[in-house]
Formats: sequence, structure tokens, C-alpha cells
Amino acid sequence: MATNGFSDAGLRRLHDVLARHVDSGKIPGVVALVSRGDGDPYVEALGTMRHEGGAPMQRDTIFRMASTSKPVSVSAAMVLLDECRLRLDDPVEPWLPELADRQVLKRIDSQVDDTVPAKRPITVRDVLTSTFGLGMDMTMIGTPIMAALFEQGITPNGPVPMPEPDEWMRRLGTLPLMYQPGERWQYQISSDLIGVLVSRVTGQSYDEFLRERIFGPLGMKDTGFSVSADQLHRLPPLYAPDPATGEFQVWDEAEGGRHSAPPAFQGGGGGLNSTADDYHAYFRMLLNHGVHQGERILSRPAVELMTSNSLTAEQLAAREALARDNVHISFGQGQQGGWGLGMAVRTYRGDYAPIGQFGWDGGAGTSTYADPVNQVVGILLTQVGTTVPSSVQLMNDFWTTLYQALDD
Repeated sequence: MATNGFSDAGLRRLHDVLARHVDSGKIPGVVALVSRGDGDPYVEALGTMRHEGGAPMQRDTIFRMASTSKPVSVSAAMVLLDECRLRLDDPVEPWLPELADRQVLKRIDSQVDDTVPAKRPITVRDVLTSTFGLGMDMTMIGTPIMAALFEQGITPNGPVPMPEPDEWMRRLGTLPLMYQPGERWQYQISSDLIGVLVSRVTGQSYDEFLRERIFGPLGMKDTGFSVSADQLHRLPPLYAPDPATGEFQVWDEAEGGRHSAPPAFQGGGGGLNSTADDYHAYFRMLLNHGVHQGERILSRPAVELMTSNSLTAEQLAAREALARDNVHISFGQGQQGGWGLGMAVRTYRGDYAPIGQFGWDGGAGTSTYADPVNQVVGILLTQVGTTVPSSVQLMNDFWTTLYQALDD
């Protein structure tokens, strides 16, 4: 027996694996969705919204999508590429003058004033491929540039939320680049920069443009940068367990928390809230080459560009080494190889997923990928941050079990 391309025995195993993690006490609750082809998705909602119990997880529970915002929020830039309002190899300076005339560190551990001039301007392509020269590198904690990044408050999850976009850009403009434009893949800041670029090109807020061109047409009614007061009951707290003891600690409550009101900075790198069904609509659209229920959202070439590796051999080697040699930082995440636009793209077979699978994981316990080889979408949503391995171990078991469940 098979259910929409998955074996019944495989789906029972998927339920049992998810239930085991919830029953362990390390994951209060989880919502998981898997689909294949045009079949109806299979959904599991297990456990509770809070560590101490209370309301059960529901299919429509809203989660902080964290870095799984990246594969979705980049779509706004793809709309602008489709409409020739952006060109890949144009400099970004007309819209982001704060990034003109960049200085670049002589070495990654140099003092922030020990620099040389950038060899060329930063382009749209550099920003979209996360190679514009500045980013989060947790292997470089303690270097002057990482200290300066944190001091400027331009990265998410700091003691205070990020400032409004113009002030964010001003602060960004005070920093040198870590690497020459186009030289090295760097995480996070590019994804937030895309939102500012889109807003300045369109004259709309990032949120407005995404709602108008992506979320609205896809029926993603529960996706956005904040949750309205009448829906906050659907948002669980975000836990950041103590790394030493595993004791549950609330990092962000729903009521009065960071997602309970529109933020000053709409962060494409990690600011979205959403549901399993909303994200399923988006990733299924990508598998359908940009079409949703007969309506074209993105062009086929735009989707192909997003979901193909964009990195050179040299950039790939550096990214693969970062993942391979530093699993203690990511609990084993990030070993997909390539990077497209806003998302990882598997360039080698390192686990059960095939080459070509695309998507990303989030530090709040979210994992979202699509697989064009098997026409599979998988969405895994929890509310346990990656301060401890629990949610990442759950992600790995989810994907292993999903692929075991394929009925062919």
C-alpha cells in the first residue's frame, strides 16, 4: 500500500520517529509535512506548544522560520530580475550608495582599519549569491571584524533588534569587507541586504512587495514579518535550551515578543513567520517551475537560477571545508555543498537526499527542502533553537525517514 508516493509502512515509521523525539522531552512539539508530486500532503502535528504542556500543536501553528526565511524572501529579487528592474551584473551603488568605494581587510584577522581598496564595485549578483564580501562566520569569533559586526548591531538575534533599514545601511557602510567582492561565500548579511535592495528599487516596504507578488498569489495568508494580535495564540514560544544543562529557557515569547509587532527591520535572512502549508505552497511552486495553480509567479529561468549552484569551484571548496571542519558549530548542518540564490543546493550525495535537492535549515528548529528528482517537499517545524543538538538531530531523522518512505 502507498499513500501519494509514500509507503504506508514508511509513513508509520515517520510518525514513530517524530513521536520518539517528542516523547524524549527534548522537543515539546513538532509539525511535519511531506508531499510528492501532485498528491495531497501528509501532515503530522505532535506534542504541545509549550515545554510544560498546554495547547497541542496544530497543522496551522505559526513558527518563526529563522534562516528558512532565506529561500522564500529571495523570491522578491527574482521578480525584479524577471522584470529587468534589476540586472545581475549591475553595481548596487545606485540603490545602496552606502556600499560605494569599499575597503577590504588585508587578512581576515586584520584590524578593521588595515585594509586595501576593493578591486571592483559590489554587484547585484554578489548580493544574491552571498558573495558580496561580508557575512557571519562563527569560526572567526574573536577577530576584530566579527567584534565590529556584533558591536554595530546589524546581525539578527542580538540583545536588541536590528535598526530600521537606512540606519542599518549606515552602520553596514562603516565596516570594511572581509573579502573582495565575489571572492568568498559569506553567510546571512547578504540575505538581509536583499530586503533593503528590493525596498529601494520598488519604493515599497519589503513586506508589502513580498505580500503583493509572492505571498498573496500563493495564498500564504499566515506568512509575514510579524503575527497579528488575534493570531498570537498560534505562535509558540521559542526556546533556547542551556547548552550545558539542556534546561529549557524561553528566548522569545509570543505575547510582547519580537514577532508580536512589525519589526523596524524586515529581515530576509531570518525574520519570517509561517506555517507548514504556506511553505508547502512556495516550495511546490518552485518544483512546478514557477507556476502555482495555473498562475505564473516566477519565470522558469528564475527558478532554475535560484535552485542551481551559483558558486565557483574555489568558492565551493571553501564552503564545503567550512561545513566539514566545523560540525561542532552546526551540529552537522550545512553539508550540502553548493549554494544557489538564498538556499543550499546539493552538489554531492552526502546523505539520503539526491543531488539537486534545495532549501535550508533554521536556527529556531526549522527545515525546509524540495527535491526535483523525487518531486518531494518536506517541511519540519519546531520551536527549539539550535543551542543544543536536539532539533538538528530531529531534522536529520526526519529527512532520513522521509526518504525511506518513498514507495518506488
